[in-house]
Amino acid sequence: QVQLVESGGGLVQAGGSLRLSCAASGSIFSINTMGWYRQAPGKQRELVATSTTGGNTNYADSVKGRFTISRDNAKSTVYLQMNSLKPEDTAVYYCRYLGGRVYWGQGTQVTVSS
Repeated sequence: QVQLVESGGGLVQAGGSLRLSCAASGSIFSINTMGWYRQAPGKQRELVATSTTGGNTNYADSVKGRFTISRDNAKSTVYLQMNSLKPEDTAVYYCRYLGGRVYWGQGTQVTVSS
């Protein structure tokens, strides 16, 4: 079992920044992928960014150049630095861990006001 604890969501004005964190604990695989997905009201959950233990990253086109994913493998923690936030970034952001199987965090609300 893997437990994911997210933090860092909140309310911010358009153009502002937020930083999300997700700490994994439990039976962590040495090789894994951690990342962030989001789900806006009435929409499907979508990929935001992922990062592997090997350092490979992947971003949704909509966040490229504004969001940066990083991780601390020693702490099994992944971060999402979100800059130049837009109202359309408003969603519940979920941390996802893939290592043997998929685990999801409980989600953290990000609200961007115009």
